[in-house]
Amino acid sequence: MLIKMKNLIVFALFLLVAATSCSDYNKVVKSTDYEFKYKKALEYYEDEEFVRSSQLLSELVNIYRGTSRADEVYYYYAKSHFGMGDYLMAGHWFRTLVKDFPKSQYAEESQYMIGYCFYKESPKPRLDQQVTQKAIDALQLYVNIYPGSDRVEEANRLIIEMRDKLVYKSFLSGRLYYDLENYKAAVVALSNSLKDFPDTQYREELMYMLLRAKYLLAIRSIEEKKEQRLTAALDEYFTFVDEFPESEHRKEVDKFYKETAKLLNYNEEANL
Repeated sequence: MLIKMKNLIVFALFLLVAATSCSDYNKVVKSTDYEFKYKKALEYYEDEEFVRSSQLLSELVNIYRGTSRADEVYYYYAKSHFGMGDYLMAGHWFRTLVKDFPKSQYAEESQYMIGYCFYKESPKPRLDQQVTQKAIDALQLYVNIYPGSDRVEEANRLIIEMRDKLVYKSFLSGRLYYDLENYKAAVVALSNSLKDFPDTQYREELMYMLLRAKYLLAIRSIEEKKEQRLTAALDEYFTFVDEFPESEHRKEVDKFYKETAKLLNYNEEANL
């Protein structure tokens, strides 16, 4: 009984504090004293009440536009959106700050945050990666502009992480057509992946799938296209075994070679 009574008292106090807080906030919202309103917006920001700070700053952005304090208002408005997890709006206001106030004391951090907001929006590898590329470009721009910044190491780490995501996306795109047995499209996608990311960690697997896709495309082709595609598969075989002579796929690709050579009446059996 005492425990229930104690819980009711705690809950009642919570409601009272919440009601008082809402009442105080409403007074701030209705106030026409913009300095007071700005001071309270910063207090809400420091207390991580980002919804309230952003709501107050949304009005003050227009009030202080064109004044010496405008960049600071933009900065905290952007940071409030970031605190709420609204990275799209945060990035917009960081970009606005950098554009309008390139010499501001907040310009360097804002330049970094532009890239970081894109980074936070970057989707899973299977989805479209335009935002990921924007993150890379923005962070690289930051590194180029501020090479001596303490944030450069972190920016470079994020760039590497985002590039790895693009590499994996490229790998998944090529493998998708391969798994669907659309070998013509697979050849294009896998070739593009290797061209765009020649040093990818998936290089051996991509090259194996490319060879197999070319081989299967060739043997299933109509007669007038078969010879050209068989020759392309043969060239791909030599490229693969030259780079990965000890590959776990060696026995299988050697069979591709023998069958392709036979179909082309290719007489050099190459010591297999």
